[in-house]
Amino acid sequence: MILPNAAPAHVAKEKLLAYLLSPTHHRGKSKAAFFIRHGFTAANWMELAASLVLHAMENEVTQTGASRYGTRYAIDGLLHAPNESVLNVHSVWFIAAGEEIPRFTTAHPLKRISR
Repeated sequence: MILPNAAPAHVAKEKLLAYLLSPTHHRGKSKAAFFIRHGFTAANWMELAASLVLHAMENEVTQTGASRYGTRYAIDGLLHAPNESVLNVHSVWFIAAGEEIPRFTTAHPLKRISR
């Protein structure tokens, strides 16, 4: 299964700049080092946002979890980086109860897969 309504999925600018691409965030700095090393930067945060949405559109959901607040979707798969590398990434998305558009929650690298 592909993430429902993946094409219009929302990736908040603040989530990327203050967390996923922040080298000073206490929990995000290791993730930032990974994404920055592969060509994503704060200046081109929209490129990471677009790559994450494409990641959700091209890869299968590997886990779901439902609560009264909505449904959480985890996706493991390949993500294309600006430096032309292909990354193996785990991303998490959330669709709130009563809504249809997924919101990006987090992402982190997975161990490299051989292809």
